[in-house]
Amino acid sequence: MFLKDGIDEKDIWKVYRAEYGEEPFIRIVKERQGIYRYPEPKILMGTNMCEIGFEKEARGNRLVIMGAIDNLVKGTSGNAVQCMNLMYGWPETRALGFPGLHPV
Repeated sequence: MFLKDGIDEKDIWKVYRAEYGEEPFIRIVKERQGIYRYPEPKILMGTNMCEIGFEKEARGNRLVIMGAIDNLVKGTSGNAVQCMNLMYGWPETRALGFPGLHPV
Protein backbone atom coordinates (compact mmCIF):
# COMPACT_ATOMS: atom_id res chain seq x y z
CA MET A 1 0.00 0.00 0.00
CA PHE A 2 1.07 3.62 -0.29
CA LEU A 3 1.15 5.86 2.77
CA LYS A 4 0.48 9.55 3.08
CA ASP A 5 3.53 11.77 3.45
CA GLY A 6 4.93 12.12 6.95
CA ILE A 7 4.00 8.67 8.27
CA ASP A 8 7.00 6.92 9.77
CA GLU A 9 7.59 3.46 11.25
CA LYS A 10 6.61 4.57 14.77
CA ASP A 11 3.19 5.63 13.49
CA ILE A 12 2.72 2.24 11.85
CA TRP A 13 3.66 0.46 15.11
CA LYS A 14 1.10 2.58 17.00
CA VAL A 15 -1.66 1.57 14.59
CA TYR A 16 -0.80 -2.13 14.84
CA ARG A 17 -0.58 -2.02 18.64
CA ALA A 18 -3.89 -0.18 18.89
CA GLU A 19 -5.62 -2.67 16.61
CA TYR A 20 -4.04 -5.96 17.70
CA GLY A 21 -2.48 -5.26 21.11
CA GLU A 22 -5.11 -7.20 23.06
CA GLU A 23 -5.55 -10.07 20.59
CA PRO A 24 -4.26 -13.33 22.11
CA PHE A 25 -3.38 -15.02 18.81
CA ILE A 26 -1.71 -12.20 16.89
CA ARG A 27 1.96 -11.28 17.07
CA ILE A 28 3.55 -8.32 15.34
CA VAL A 29 6.96 -9.42 14.04
CA LYS A 30 9.54 -6.94 12.84
CA GLU A 31 13.22 -7.22 13.66
CA ARG A 32 16.02 -5.15 12.20
CA GLN A 33 18.21 -8.17 11.49
CA GLY A 34 18.39 -11.92 11.92
CA ILE A 35 16.76 -15.02 10.54
CA TYR A 36 13.26 -14.29 11.83
CA ARG A 37 12.89 -10.64 10.79
CA TYR A 38 9.44 -11.20 9.32
CA PRO A 39 6.55 -13.64 9.84
CA GLU A 40 7.78 -17.21 9.48
CA PRO A 41 5.32 -20.06 8.79
CA LYS A 42 7.81 -22.65 10.10
CA ILE A 43 7.62 -21.17 13.62
CA LEU A 44 3.82 -21.22 13.54
CA MET A 45 3.42 -24.93 12.72
CA GLY A 46 0.91 -26.44 15.14
CA THR A 47 -0.16 -23.14 16.68
CA ASN A 48 -3.24 -20.96 16.47
CA MET A 49 -1.06 -17.86 16.07
CA CYS A 50 -1.01 -15.34 13.25
CA GLU A 51 2.14 -13.31 12.73
CA ILE A 52 1.96 -9.96 10.98
CA GLY A 53 4.96 -8.02 9.77
CA PHE A 54 5.68 -4.99 7.65
CA GLU A 55 8.46 -3.10 5.93
CA LYS A 56 8.37 0.56 4.93
CA GLU A 57 10.36 1.65 1.94
CA ALA A 58 13.43 3.61 3.09
CA ARG A 59 12.92 6.48 0.65
CA GLY A 60 9.31 6.45 -0.28
CA ASN A 61 5.81 5.87 0.95
CA ARG A 62 5.31 2.22 0.07
CA LEU A 63 4.40 -0.18 2.87
CA VAL A 64 4.57 -3.95 2.37
CA ILE A 65 2.53 -6.02 4.84
CA MET A 66 3.11 -9.76 5.39
CA GLY A 67 1.23 -12.37 7.35
CA ALA A 68 1.75 -16.02 8.21
CA ILE A 69 -0.44 -18.73 9.75
CA ASP A 70 -0.51 -22.52 10.00
CA ASN A 71 -3.40 -23.17 7.65
CA LEU A 72 -4.36 -26.43 9.40
CA VAL A 73 -4.60 -24.98 12.89
CA LYS A 74 -5.35 -21.27 12.54
CA GLY A 75 -6.95 -21.78 9.17
CA THR A 76 -9.39 -24.57 10.05
CA SER A 77 -9.41 -26.60 13.23
CA GLY A 78 -8.01 -23.95 15.58
CA ASN A 79 -10.36 -21.38 14.14
CA ALA A 80 -13.30 -23.71 14.78
CA VAL A 81 -12.24 -24.23 18.41
CA GLN A 82 -11.71 -20.49 18.87
CA CYS A 83 -15.18 -19.74 17.48
CA MET A 84 -16.75 -22.45 19.66
CA ASN A 85 -15.07 -20.95 22.73
CA LEU A 86 -16.53 -17.55 21.91
CA MET A 87 -19.95 -19.00 21.13
CA TYR A 88 -20.18 -20.76 24.51
CA GLY A 89 -18.72 -17.86 26.48
CA TRP A 90 -15.53 -19.69 27.37
CA PRO A 91 -12.10 -18.05 27.37
CA GLU A 92 -11.07 -17.52 23.75
CA THR A 93 -7.74 -19.24 24.34
CA ARG A 94 -9.11 -22.46 25.88
CA ALA A 95 -7.42 -25.56 24.39
CA LEU A 96 -5.37 -23.42 21.98
CA GLY A 97 -2.19 -22.81 23.96
CA PHE A 98 0.04 -25.31 22.17
CA PRO A 99 3.47 -23.67 21.73
CA GLY A 100 4.11 -25.19 18.30
CA LEU A 101 6.21 -27.85 16.66
CA HIS A 102 9.28 -25.74 15.89
CA PRO A 103 11.40 -24.61 18.83
CA VAL A 104 12.95 -21.18 18.44
